[in-house]
Amino acid sequence: MDIFLQQILNGLVLGSIYALIALGYTMVYGIMGLINFAHGEVVMFGAMVTISVVNALSGSGLPGPALVLIGLLVAIAACMLLGFTVERIAYRPLRGKQRLAPLITAIGLSIVLQQVAILIWGRNYIPFPQILDHDVVSFFGASITKLQITIIVLCLVIMAGLLLMVERTKLGRAMRATSQNPAVAGLMGVNVNTIISATFVIGSGLGAVAGVMVATNYEQAHYYMGFMIGLKAFTAAVLGGIGNLGGAVAGGLLLGIIESLGAGYIGTLTGGFLGSNYQDIIAFMVLILVLIFRPSGLLGEKMADRA
Repeated sequence: MDIFLQQILNGLVLGSIYALIALGYTMVYGIMGLINFAHGEVVMFGAMVTISVVNALSGSGLPGPALVLIGLLVAIAACMLLGFTVERIAYRPLRGKQRLAPLITAIGLSIVLQQVAILIWGRNYIPFPQILDHDVVSFFGASITKLQITIIVLCLVIMAGLLLMVERTKLGRAMRATSQNPAVAGLMGVNVNTIISATFVIGSGLGAVAGVMVATNYEQAHYYMGFMIGLKAFTAAVLGGIGNLGGAVAGGLLLGIIESLGAGYIGTLTGGFLGSNYQDIIAFMVLILVLIFRPSGLLGEKMADRA
């Protein structure tokens, strides 16, 4: 039972991060019908920028949490600017073209951003400074760090805030109107270009937060880190129902728990056959099974909730 509870806690930490990134995928898809495969690299940039800022301010005498907060704010601003630039330069000119064109552009942009990261930060892993509290808290025989508790709580607060924004604010209504019919939304006074740019900006800000969480949890970052975590977050979005915000949250949490159980609890029962070395395989097996048996995702796609 202790192993099971431990893996559930690990899965909630991992799944919260997946869900936060998956929201960026599903928002863009809901508005444009486009999978932004460069979103994982935005997550990576968030982690890298934060580490750079924290290292630059390390001699200022500020406490660790304050340094991380400053780095996070700078990373959010940088990633929002990056998201706005990507939409304006790479995707807007392709709007209305064949779907294959923006898909290829997204993949190419992902590679470009990786190479830019190499030029700035190099190819080696960059350690996150040891400035945060990693004290362990016991929970019914399982253990979780204070940092991981903070990650879970912060992710849930951000996701709840985003869902409320989409449902209750003027911007959210404009997003839902644009997702249903951009032409009619434009006739009703909605600036479609502004709404699409805002969607990319918000999604990129969420990606920056997720990148910082990954870097602080694993205490390192790498130019290639966004590729795999981006694919897994995309898997989470598909699992929950691409285009459905609630589905992205549910899919992320579920995928994180499935991965953790496969890496730990199930791995123990099978003598390591499905251990940690196979957790990536488990994630993509889930994607394949969902695409085969329920292509619309577990919660389906609710057009009225798309954003």
